[in-house]
Amino acid sequence: MFRYLVLLFIFVVTLYGLSDTEILNRADNFMQTSSRSKQFRAYNDYKNLYLRAIMNEDDNLKVIALKGIVKSGTQLHIDVSQYSDELTNRKPDVVPPDLELKMSSAELADTKVAPKVVPVAKNKKDIVVTSSHKLKSIRWQDEKLVLKFDSKISSKQVKYSTLYDSEKKRYKYIFDLDASMLTKSQNLRKDGILKIKITQYNQNSLRLVIENDTKLNVTHKEELSHLYIGIHSDLVYKPVKISSEKTTSKRLDRDKIIVIDSGHGGKDPGAVGYKKYKEKVVVLKVATELEKILKARGFKIYMTRTSDKFIPLTDRTKYANNKNADLFISIHANAVVEKKSNNVNGIECYFLSPSRSKRAERVASLENSADISAMNAYGKQTFLSILNHSKILASNKLAIDLQRGMLGVLNKSYKNVCDGGVREGPFWVLVGAQMPAVLVEIGFITHPTEAERLMDSRYQNKLATGLADGVERYFINN
Repeated sequence: MFRYLVLLFIFVVTLYGLSDTEILNRADNFMQTSSRSKQFRAYNDYKNLYLRAIMNEDDNLKVIALKGIVKSGTQLHIDVSQYSDELTNRKPDVVPPDLELKMSSAELADTKVAPKVVPVAKNKKDIVVTSSHKLKSIRWQDEKLVLKFDSKISSKQVKYSTLYDSEKKRYKYIFDLDASMLTKSQNLRKDGILKIKITQYNQNSLRLVIENDTKLNVTHKEELSHLYIGIHSDLVYKPVKISSEKTTSKRLDRDKIIVIDSGHGGKDPGAVGYKKYKEKVVVLKVATELEKILKARGFKIYMTRTSDKFIPLTDRTKYANNKNADLFISIHANAVVEKKSNNVNGIECYFLSPSRSKRAERVASLENSADISAMNAYGKQTFLSILNHSKILASNKLAIDLQRGMLGVLNKSYKNVCDGGVREGPFWVLVGAQMPAVLVEIGFITHPTEAERLMDSRYQNKLATGLADGVERYFINN
Protein backbone atom coordinates (compact mmCIF):
# COMPACT_ATOMS: atom_id res chain seq x y z
CA MET A 1 0.00 0.00 0.00
CA PHE A 2 2.83 2.41 0.85
CA ARG A 3 4.38 1.89 -2.58
CA TYR A 4 1.02 2.61 -4.23
CA LEU A 5 0.62 5.82 -2.25
CA VAL A 6 4.11 6.96 -3.22
CA LEU A 7 3.30 6.38 -6.89
CA LEU A 8 0.02 8.22 -6.43
CA PHE A 9 1.78 11.18 -4.81
CA ILE A 10 4.34 11.39 -7.64
CA PHE A 11 1.57 11.31 -10.22
CA VAL A 12 -0.47 14.02 -8.50
CA VAL A 13 2.56 16.31 -8.14
CA THR A 14 3.51 15.78 -11.78
CA LEU A 15 0.02 16.27 -13.19
CA TYR A 16 -1.12 19.14 -11.03
CA GLY A 17 2.19 20.98 -11.33
CA LEU A 18 1.30 21.66 -14.96
CA SER A 19 -1.24 24.13 -16.26
CA ASP A 20 -4.05 23.12 -18.62
CA THR A 21 -2.21 24.79 -21.50
CA GLU A 22 1.02 22.94 -20.73
CA ILE A 23 -0.73 19.56 -20.60
CA LEU A 24 -2.58 20.32 -23.84
CA ASN A 25 0.61 21.41 -25.62
CA ARG A 26 2.34 18.24 -24.45
CA ALA A 27 -0.54 16.08 -25.70
CA ASP A 28 -0.59 17.88 -29.07
CA ASN A 29 3.16 17.32 -29.45
CA PHE A 30 2.78 13.63 -28.65
CA MET A 31 0.11 13.37 -31.35
CA GLN A 32 2.55 14.72 -33.96
CA THR A 33 4.80 11.66 -33.56
CA SER A 34 4.42 8.20 -35.07
CA SER A 35 5.16 6.53 -31.73
CA ARG A 36 2.10 4.64 -30.48
CA SER A 37 3.31 4.90 -26.88
CA LYS A 38 3.47 8.70 -27.18
CA GLN A 39 0.09 8.79 -28.91
CA PHE A 40 -1.29 6.80 -25.99
CA ARG A 41 0.29 9.28 -23.57
CA ALA A 42 -1.51 12.01 -25.49
CA TYR A 43 -4.79 10.10 -25.13
CA ASN A 44 -4.12 9.89 -21.40
CA ASP A 45 -3.38 13.62 -21.15
CA TYR A 46 -6.66 14.45 -22.88
CA LYS A 47 -8.49 12.09 -20.47
CA ASN A 48 -6.86 13.82 -17.50
CA LEU A 49 -7.86 17.24 -18.86
CA TYR A 50 -11.40 15.89 -19.19
CA LEU A 51 -11.37 14.85 -15.51
CA ARG A 52 -10.03 18.28 -14.53
CA ALA A 53 -12.77 19.96 -16.52
CA ILE A 54 -15.45 17.92 -14.75
CA MET A 55 -14.02 18.60 -11.29
CA ASN A 56 -13.58 22.31 -12.01
CA GLU A 57 -16.85 22.59 -13.97
CA ASP A 58 -14.88 24.11 -16.86
CA ASP A 59 -17.07 23.53 -19.91
CA ASN A 60 -14.62 25.07 -22.40
CA LEU A 61 -11.82 22.79 -21.24
CA LYS A 62 -14.20 19.82 -21.46
CA VAL A 63 -14.83 20.53 -25.17
CA ILE A 64 -11.10 20.66 -25.90
CA ALA A 65 -10.45 17.48 -23.93
CA LEU A 66 -13.31 15.63 -25.66
CA LYS A 67 -11.94 16.58 -29.09
CA GLY A 68 -8.52 15.33 -28.04
CA ILE A 69 -9.92 12.05 -26.70
CA VAL A 70 -11.86 11.42 -29.92
CA LYS A 71 -8.88 12.35 -32.11
CA SER A 72 -6.28 10.25 -30.27
CA GLY A 73 -8.64 7.39 -29.42
CA THR A 74 -9.73 7.01 -33.05
CA GLN A 75 -6.10 6.89 -34.16
CA LEU A 76 -5.36 4.20 -31.55
CA HIS A 77 -8.53 2.24 -32.46
CA ILE A 78 -10.02 2.73 -28.98
CA ASP A 79 -13.80 2.87 -28.66
CA VAL A 80 -14.44 6.57 -27.97
CA SER A 81 -18.06 6.60 -29.11
CA GLN A 82 -19.35 7.81 -25.72
CA TYR A 83 -17.03 10.83 -25.87
CA SER A 84 -17.94 11.48 -29.51
CA ASP A 85 -21.63 11.35 -28.60
CA GLU A 86 -21.08 13.74 -25.70
CA LEU A 87 -19.29 16.11 -28.05
CA THR A 88 -22.02 15.86 -30.67
CA ASN A 89 -24.94 16.38 -28.31
CA ARG A 90 -23.62 19.42 -26.46
CA LYS A 91 -24.25 23.06 -27.36
CA PRO A 92 -21.41 24.91 -29.17
CA ASP A 93 -19.24 27.13 -27.00
CA VAL A 94 -16.55 29.72 -27.55
CA VAL A 95 -13.14 28.12 -26.93
CA PRO A 96 -10.30 30.33 -25.61
CA PRO A 97 -7.67 30.77 -28.37
CA ASP A 98 -4.77 29.73 -26.13
CA LEU A 99 -6.39 26.32 -25.60
CA GLU A 100 -7.70 25.69 -29.12
CA LEU A 101 -7.05 22.08 -30.16
CA LYS A 102 -5.63 21.88 -33.66
CA MET A 103 -7.44 19.20 -35.65
CA SER A 104 -7.57 18.53 -39.36
CA SER A 105 -10.83 18.86 -41.25
CA ALA A 106 -11.03 15.08 -41.56
CA GLU A 107 -10.64 14.55 -37.84
CA LEU A 108 -13.24 17.19 -37.05
CA ALA A 109 -15.61 15.59 -39.52
CA ASP A 110 -15.16 12.21 -37.86
CA THR A 111 -16.22 13.69 -34.50
CA LYS A 112 -19.55 14.63 -36.14
CA VAL A 113 -19.14 18.21 -34.95
CA ALA A 114 -17.86 20.01 -38.03
CA PRO A 115 -20.49 20.95 -40.63
CA LYS A 116 -20.61 18.48 -43.46
CA VAL A 117 -19.67 20.08 -46.77
CA VAL A 118 -19.93 17.94 -49.88
CA PRO A 119 -18.94 19.70 -53.13
CA VAL A 120 -21.35 18.94 -55.94
CA ALA A 121 -20.32 18.91 -59.60
CA LYS A 122 -22.18 21.25 -61.95
CA ASN A 123 -23.20 18.31 -64.06
CA LYS A 124 -23.98 15.31 -61.87
CA LYS A 125 -23.32 12.90 -64.73
CA ASP A 126 -19.92 14.40 -65.45
CA ILE A 127 -17.71 14.05 -62.36
CA VAL A 128 -14.21 15.39 -62.90
CA VAL A 129 -11.53 12.77 -62.26
CA THR A 130 -8.83 14.56 -60.33
CA SER A 131 -6.43 13.97 -57.47
CA SER A 132 -7.98 16.96 -55.70
CA HIS A 133 -10.24 14.40 -54.03
CA LYS A 134 -9.14 13.85 -50.45
CA LEU A 135 -9.57 10.73 -48.33
CA LYS A 136 -11.13 11.98 -45.09
CA SER A 137 -11.52 8.75 -43.11
CA ILE A 138 -11.32 4.98 -43.32
CA ARG A 139 -13.24 2.64 -41.01
CA TRP A 140 -15.02 -0.72 -40.71
CA GLN A 141 -18.79 -0.84 -40.94
CA ASP A 142 -20.82 -4.05 -41.00
CA GLU A 143 -17.87 -6.13 -42.26
CA LYS A 144 -17.17 -3.60 -45.02
CA LEU A 145 -14.19 -1.25 -45.31
CA VAL A 146 -15.57 2.26 -45.85
CA LEU A 147 -13.44 4.99 -47.42
CA LYS A 148 -14.93 8.45 -47.11
CA PHE A 149 -13.80 11.24 -49.46
CA ASP A 150 -14.38 14.98 -49.36
CA SER A 151 -16.56 14.90 -52.49
CA LYS A 152 -18.42 12.51 -54.75
CA ILE A 153 -16.38 9.81 -56.47
CA SER A 154 -17.10 7.72 -59.54
CA SER A 155 -16.07 4.32 -60.86
CA LYS A 156 -13.59 6.09 -63.17
CA GLN A 157 -11.51 6.98 -60.12
CA VAL A 158 -11.29 3.40 -58.86
CA LYS A 159 -8.95 0.96 -60.61
CA TYR A 160 -9.11 -2.58 -59.25
CA SER A 161 -6.75 -5.44 -60.08
CA THR A 162 -5.64 -8.78 -58.65
CA LEU A 163 -2.43 -10.78 -58.84
CA TYR A 164 -0.78 -13.84 -57.34
CA ASP A 165 2.72 -13.56 -55.91
CA SER A 166 4.11 -17.05 -56.61
CA GLU A 167 7.31 -16.32 -54.69
CA LYS A 168 5.53 -15.40 -51.46
CA LYS A 169 2.51 -17.56 -52.30
CA ARG A 170 0.13 -14.72 -51.62
CA TYR A 171 -2.97 -13.35 -53.32
CA LYS A 172 -3.03 -9.57 -53.71
CA TYR A 173 -6.08 -7.37 -54.33
CA ILE A 174 -5.11 -3.84 -55.36
CA PHE A 175 -7.16 -0.63 -55.48
CA ASP A 176 -5.61 2.44 -57.10
CA LEU A 177 -7.66 5.54 -56.32
CA ASP A 178 -7.42 9.01 -57.86
CA ALA A 179 -7.17 10.83 -54.55
CA SER A 180 -4.76 11.89 -51.83
CA MET A 181 -4.56 11.22 -48.08
CA LEU A 182 -4.79 13.65 -45.20
CA THR A 183 -3.01 11.17 -42.93
CA LYS A 184 0.00 8.86 -43.12
CA SER A 185 0.00 5.30 -44.43
CA GLN A 186 -2.16 2.94 -42.39
CA ASN A 187 -2.20 -0.78 -41.68
CA LEU A 188 -5.67 -2.16 -41.01
CA ARG A 189 -6.88 -5.32 -39.27
CA LYS A 190 -9.56 -7.87 -40.12
CA ASP A 191 -10.10 -11.38 -38.84
CA GLY A 192 -8.69 -13.99 -41.23
CA ILE A 193 -6.91 -11.45 -43.48
CA LEU A 194 -3.12 -11.43 -43.54
CA LYS A 195 -2.47 -7.75 -44.37
CA ILE A 196 -4.35 -4.61 -45.41
CA LYS A 197 -2.42 -1.41 -46.10
CA ILE A 198 -3.29 1.95 -47.65
CA THR A 199 -0.63 4.45 -48.69
CA GLN A 200 0.00 7.45 -50.96
CA TYR A 201 1.32 5.57 -54.00
CA ASN A 202 2.25 8.70 -55.93
CA GLN A 203 1.26 12.36 -56.09
CA ASN A 204 -2.03 11.61 -57.82
CA SER A 205 -3.18 8.31 -56.40
CA LEU A 206 -3.69 6.18 -53.31
CA ARG A 207 -3.05 2.46 -53.25
CA LEU A 208 -4.93 0.01 -51.05
CA VAL A 209 -3.45 -3.50 -51.01
CA ILE A 210 -5.14 -6.53 -49.45
CA GLU A 211 -2.89 -9.58 -49.06
CA ASN A 212 -3.77 -13.10 -48.00
CA ASP A 213 -2.42 -16.63 -48.33
CA THR A 214 -5.81 -17.95 -49.47
CA LYS A 215 -8.25 -16.60 -52.05
CA LEU A 216 -10.65 -13.86 -51.01
CA ASN A 217 -13.97 -12.63 -52.31
CA VAL A 218 -13.44 -8.86 -52.72
CA THR A 219 -16.21 -6.55 -53.91
CA HIS A 220 -16.51 -2.77 -54.14
CA LYS A 221 -19.16 -0.14 -54.72
CA GLU A 222 -19.04 3.65 -55.10
CA GLU A 223 -21.84 5.61 -53.48
CA LEU A 224 -21.70 9.44 -53.37
CA SER A 225 -18.53 10.31 -51.41
CA HIS A 226 -18.02 6.76 -50.11
CA LEU A 227 -16.25 3.67 -51.44
CA TYR A 228 -17.48 0.43 -49.83
CA ILE A 229 -15.13 -2.58 -50.04
CA GLY A 230 -16.34 -6.01 -48.98
CA ILE A 231 -13.64 -8.51 -47.99
CA HIS A 232 -14.74 -12.04 -47.28
CA SER A 233 -12.60 -15.01 -46.31
CA ASP A 234 -13.46 -18.69 -46.09
CA LEU A 235 -11.06 -18.95 -43.15
CA VAL A 236 -13.40 -19.56 -40.23
CA TYR A 237 -12.37 -21.25 -37.00
CA LYS A 238 -13.54 -24.85 -36.77
CA PRO A 239 -13.23 -26.53 -33.37
CA VAL A 240 -10.76 -29.41 -33.35
CA LYS A 241 -12.18 -32.72 -32.17
CA ILE A 242 -10.23 -33.90 -29.15
CA SER A 243 -9.71 -37.63 -28.89
CA SER A 244 -8.45 -39.62 -25.94
CA GLU A 245 -5.33 -40.50 -27.94
CA LYS A 246 -2.33 -38.23 -27.76
CA THR A 247 -2.11 -36.02 -30.85
CA THR A 248 1.16 -34.99 -32.46
CA SER A 249 -0.17 -31.79 -34.03
CA LYS A 250 -0.35 -28.61 -32.00
CA ARG A 251 -1.15 -25.05 -33.04
CA LEU A 252 1.60 -22.52 -32.45
CA ASP A 253 -0.51 -20.31 -30.16
CA ARG A 254 -1.44 -23.14 -27.80
CA ASP A 255 1.41 -22.34 -25.40
CA LYS A 256 -0.63 -19.41 -24.09
CA ILE A 257 -1.52 -19.20 -20.40
CA ILE A 258 -4.94 -17.87 -19.40
CA VAL A 259 -6.14 -17.10 -15.88
CA ILE A 260 -9.94 -17.23 -15.44
CA ASP A 261 -11.32 -15.35 -12.47
CA SER A 262 -14.77 -16.13 -11.05
CA GLY A 263 -16.07 -12.97 -9.45
CA HIS A 264 -16.90 -12.75 -5.74
CA GLY A 265 -17.18 -15.98 -3.66
CA GLY A 266 -17.40 -17.07 -0.05
CA LYS A 267 -18.65 -14.30 2.24
CA ASP A 268 -19.12 -12.07 -0.84
CA PRO A 269 -22.15 -13.36 -2.83
CA GLY A 270 -21.95 -10.60 -5.42
CA ALA A 271 -25.31 -9.54 -6.84
CA VAL A 272 -28.43 -11.37 -5.61
CA GLY A 273 -31.08 -11.23 -8.29
CA TYR A 274 -34.22 -12.89 -9.64
CA LYS A 275 -35.43 -15.78 -7.45
CA LYS A 276 -32.46 -15.05 -5.15
CA TYR A 277 -29.98 -16.36 -7.72
CA LYS A 278 -26.47 -15.48 -6.62
CA GLU A 279 -23.80 -14.03 -8.87
CA LYS A 280 -20.97 -15.98 -7.23
CA VAL A 281 -22.68 -19.28 -8.16
CA VAL A 282 -23.45 -18.65 -11.83
CA VAL A 283 -20.08 -17.06 -12.67
CA LEU A 284 -18.20 -20.04 -11.22
CA LYS A 285 -20.25 -22.39 -13.41
CA VAL A 286 -19.52 -20.38 -16.57
CA ALA A 287 -15.84 -20.06 -15.62
CA THR A 288 -15.59 -23.82 -15.06
CA GLU A 289 -17.21 -24.47 -18.45
CA LEU A 290 -14.80 -22.02 -20.10
CA GLU A 291 -11.88 -23.79 -18.42
CA LYS A 292 -12.97 -27.13 -19.92
CA ILE A 293 -13.36 -25.70 -23.44
CA LEU A 294 -10.06 -23.82 -23.48
CA LYS A 295 -8.19 -26.81 -22.06
CA ALA A 296 -9.74 -28.99 -24.77
CA ARG A 297 -8.42 -26.53 -27.35
CA GLY A 298 -4.93 -26.86 -25.94
CA PHE A 299 -4.53 -23.74 -23.77
CA LYS A 300 -3.01 -23.82 -20.28
CA ILE A 301 -5.62 -22.62 -17.79
CA TYR A 302 -5.48 -21.50 -14.17
CA MET A 303 -8.50 -20.59 -12.03
CA THR A 304 -8.41 -18.01 -9.23
CA ARG A 305 -11.04 -20.09 -7.46
CA THR A 306 -12.63 -23.49 -8.09
CA SER A 307 -14.99 -23.45 -5.11
CA ASP A 308 -17.10 -21.05 -3.05
CA LYS A 309 -14.09 -19.20 -1.65
CA PHE A 310 -13.51 -15.51 -0.93
CA ILE A 311 -10.43 -13.98 -2.57
CA PRO A 312 -9.45 -10.29 -2.13
CA LEU A 313 -9.56 -8.36 -5.39
CA THR A 314 -5.87 -7.43 -5.41
CA ASP A 315 -4.86 -11.09 -4.93
CA ARG A 316 -6.57 -12.12 -8.16
CA THR A 317 -4.34 -10.23 -10.60
CA LYS A 318 -1.36 -10.97 -8.35
CA TYR A 319 -2.10 -14.66 -8.93
CA ALA A 320 -2.23 -14.09 -12.70
CA ASN A 321 1.08 -12.22 -12.62
CA ASN A 322 2.71 -15.06 -10.67
CA LYS A 323 1.52 -17.53 -13.32
CA ASN A 324 2.98 -15.31 -16.10
CA ALA A 325 -0.44 -15.35 -17.73
CA ASP A 326 -0.98 -14.06 -21.25
CA LEU A 327 -4.61 -13.11 -20.53
CA PHE A 328 -6.73 -12.40 -17.44
CA ILE A 329 -10.51 -12.82 -17.80
CA SER A 330 -12.73 -11.94 -14.83
CA ILE A 331 -16.32 -13.19 -15.12
CA HIS A 332 -19.22 -11.40 -13.41
CA ALA A 333 -23.00 -10.97 -13.62
CA ASN A 334 -24.62 -7.54 -13.66
CA ALA A 335 -27.54 -6.20 -11.60
CA VAL A 336 -29.85 -3.21 -11.20
CA VAL A 337 -32.38 -2.13 -8.58
CA GLU A 338 -35.65 -4.08 -8.48
CA LYS A 339 -37.82 -1.37 -10.09
CA LYS A 340 -35.64 -1.51 -13.22
CA SER A 341 -35.05 -5.25 -13.26
CA ASN A 342 -37.58 -6.02 -16.02
CA ASN A 343 -36.15 -3.44 -18.41
CA VAL A 344 -32.36 -3.77 -18.15
CA ASN A 345 -30.43 -6.69 -19.63
CA GLY A 346 -27.47 -7.40 -21.87
CA ILE A 347 -23.89 -8.63 -22.15
CA GLU A 348 -20.99 -6.21 -21.67
CA CYS A 349 -17.20 -6.32 -21.61
CA TYR A 350 -15.08 -3.81 -19.69
CA PHE A 351 -11.39 -2.97 -19.74
CA LEU A 352 -9.54 -0.94 -17.14
CA SER A 353 -9.84 2.83 -17.37
CA PRO A 354 -10.49 5.78 -15.03
CA SER A 355 -13.78 6.32 -16.87
CA ARG A 356 -16.31 8.60 -15.19
CA SER A 357 -19.37 7.56 -17.17
CA LYS A 358 -22.34 6.93 -14.89
CA ARG A 359 -22.92 3.43 -16.28
CA ALA A 360 -19.29 2.38 -15.79
CA GLU A 361 -19.16 3.83 -12.29
CA ARG A 362 -22.41 2.06 -11.33
CA VAL A 363 -21.16 -1.33 -12.53
CA ALA A 364 -17.71 -0.77 -11.02
CA SER A 365 -19.18 0.15 -7.64
CA LEU A 366 -20.88 -3.26 -7.52
CA GLU A 367 -17.77 -5.19 -8.53
CA ASN A 368 -15.40 -3.13 -6.34
CA SER A 369 -17.52 -3.57 -3.20
CA ALA A 370 -15.33 -6.38 -1.88
CA ASP A 371 -12.26 -4.13 -1.88
CA ILE A 372 -11.50 -2.93 1.65
CA SER A 373 -8.51 -0.80 0.75
CA ALA A 374 -8.00 2.35 2.81
CA MET A 375 -7.48 4.45 -0.31
CA ASN A 376 -10.40 6.85 -0.80
CA ALA A 377 -12.50 7.07 -3.96
CA TYR A 378 -10.63 10.03 -5.46
CA GLY A 379 -7.29 8.40 -4.66
CA LYS A 380 -8.38 5.23 -6.45
CA GLN A 381 -9.59 7.18 -9.46
CA THR A 382 -6.27 8.97 -9.78
CA PHE A 383 -4.29 5.81 -9.09
CA LEU A 384 -6.22 3.88 -11.74
CA SER A 385 -5.22 6.45 -14.33
CA ILE A 386 -1.50 5.66 -13.96
CA LEU A 387 -1.72 1.88 -14.05
CA ASN A 388 -1.79 -0.56 -16.96
CA HIS A 389 -1.36 2.09 -19.64
CA SER A 390 0.75 -0.23 -21.77
CA LYS A 391 -1.99 -2.87 -21.66
CA ILE A 392 -5.13 -0.78 -22.10
CA LEU A 393 -5.06 -0.93 -25.90
CA ALA A 394 -4.52 -4.71 -25.89
CA SER A 395 -7.26 -5.12 -23.26
CA ASN A 396 -9.63 -3.09 -25.44
CA LYS A 397 -8.96 -5.43 -28.38
CA LEU A 398 -9.48 -8.49 -26.17
CA ALA A 399 -12.77 -7.07 -24.87
CA ILE A 400 -14.01 -6.52 -28.43
CA ASP A 401 -13.12 -10.09 -29.44
CA LEU A 402 -14.76 -11.61 -26.35
CA GLN A 403 -17.93 -9.56 -26.90
CA ARG A 404 -18.12 -10.60 -30.56
CA GLY A 405 -17.49 -14.22 -29.63
CA MET A 406 -20.32 -14.41 -27.09
CA LEU A 407 -22.85 -12.63 -29.29
CA GLY A 408 -21.88 -14.71 -32.33
CA VAL A 409 -22.66 -17.97 -30.53
CA LEU A 410 -25.70 -16.88 -28.49
CA ASN A 411 -27.53 -15.18 -31.37
CA LYS A 412 -27.65 -18.50 -33.24
CA SER A 413 -29.71 -20.16 -30.50
CA TYR A 414 -31.48 -17.41 -28.54
CA LYS A 415 -33.70 -14.46 -29.39
CA ASN A 416 -33.35 -10.93 -28.06
CA VAL A 417 -29.75 -11.27 -26.85
CA CYS A 418 -28.83 -7.69 -25.99
CA ASP A 419 -25.40 -6.30 -26.91
CA GLY A 420 -24.35 -3.97 -24.08
CA GLY A 421 -21.12 -3.15 -25.90
CA VAL A 422 -17.48 -2.78 -24.92
CA ARG A 423 -16.84 -0.12 -22.30
CA GLU A 424 -14.15 1.42 -20.14
CA GLY A 425 -14.43 1.18 -16.38
CA PRO A 426 -12.50 1.69 -13.12
CA PHE A 427 -12.52 -1.94 -11.98
CA TRP A 428 -10.22 -2.56 -9.05
CA VAL A 429 -9.97 -6.30 -9.82
CA LEU A 430 -8.08 -5.48 -13.05
CA VAL A 431 -5.54 -3.15 -11.43
CA GLY A 432 -1.97 -4.42 -11.45
CA ALA A 433 -2.46 -7.03 -14.19
CA GLN A 434 0.70 -7.30 -16.27
CA MET A 435 -1.21 -8.74 -19.21
CA PRO A 436 -4.35 -7.80 -21.20
CA ALA A 437 -7.19 -7.98 -18.67
CA VAL A 438 -10.96 -7.82 -19.17
CA LEU A 439 -14.02 -7.97 -16.93
CA VAL A 440 -16.96 -9.74 -18.60
CA GLU A 441 -20.53 -9.06 -17.47
CA ILE A 442 -22.30 -12.16 -18.80
CA GLY A 443 -25.80 -10.74 -18.22
CA PHE A 444 -28.15 -9.24 -15.65
CA ILE A 445 -29.00 -11.67 -12.89
CA THR A 446 -31.84 -9.30 -11.91
CA HIS A 447 -33.62 -9.64 -15.29
CA PRO A 448 -36.17 -12.52 -15.19
CA THR A 449 -35.46 -13.97 -18.64
CA GLU A 450 -31.70 -13.41 -18.58
CA ALA A 451 -31.38 -14.76 -15.03
CA GLU A 452 -33.16 -18.00 -15.98
CA ARG A 453 -30.87 -18.35 -18.97
CA LEU A 454 -27.78 -17.72 -16.85
CA MET A 455 -28.76 -20.56 -14.54
CA ASP A 456 -29.31 -22.97 -17.46
CA SER A 457 -26.35 -25.27 -18.22
CA ARG A 458 -26.93 -25.11 -22.00
CA TYR A 459 -26.79 -21.31 -21.96
CA GLN A 460 -23.69 -21.41 -19.76
CA ASN A 461 -22.01 -23.65 -22.33
CA LYS A 462 -22.91 -21.27 -25.17
CA LEU A 463 -21.51 -18.32 -23.22
CA ALA A 464 -18.29 -20.18 -22.51
CA THR A 465 -17.97 -21.31 -26.14
CA GLY A 466 -18.36 -17.71 -27.30
CA LEU A 467 -15.71 -16.53 -24.84
CA ALA A 468 -13.36 -19.29 -26.05
CA ASP A 469 -13.94 -18.23 -29.66
CA GLY A 470 -13.10 -14.66 -28.65
CA VAL A 471 -9.83 -15.83 -27.09
CA GLU A 472 -8.99 -17.67 -30.33
CA ARG A 473 -9.74 -14.57 -32.40
CA TYR A 474 -7.60 -12.37 -30.16
CA PHE A 475 -4.52 -14.60 -30.46
CA ILE A 476 -4.95 -14.98 -34.23
CA ASN A 477 -4.96 -11.21 -34.71
CA ASN A 478 -2.38 -10.28 -32.08
